Amino acid sequence: MSETSFELSRVAHALGTTEHVLLRLIADQDGAAADLTLVALTVEEAARRLGIGRTKMYEFVVSGEIPSVKIGSLRRIPAEAVGAFLANRLRSAGFDLAA
Repeated sequence: MSETSFELSRVAHALGTTEHVLLRLIADQDGAAADLTLVALTVEEAARRLGIGRTKMYEFVVSGEIPSVKIGSLRRIPAEAVGAFLANRLRSAGFDLAA
């Protein structure tokens, strides 16, 4: 197993997804750029940014791992919470983010 494949596997595991899903997300990003001006994301948008399914994202929201807020009847996730969630997962998987 190459070092790159091992690292991809660790990132996928830290996110609770598969290498296949991460690779698909990377490929999909070539054709569609996310709207980086949004400060609050739908659950679907946040899930797409992480390359996970909507149901898994809802699990993270319900458990409190990803903060969210209700705005009227809408559930929104702060855009910066997605990056913070990923950073926490990477740290817990043993990645040194300072390097």
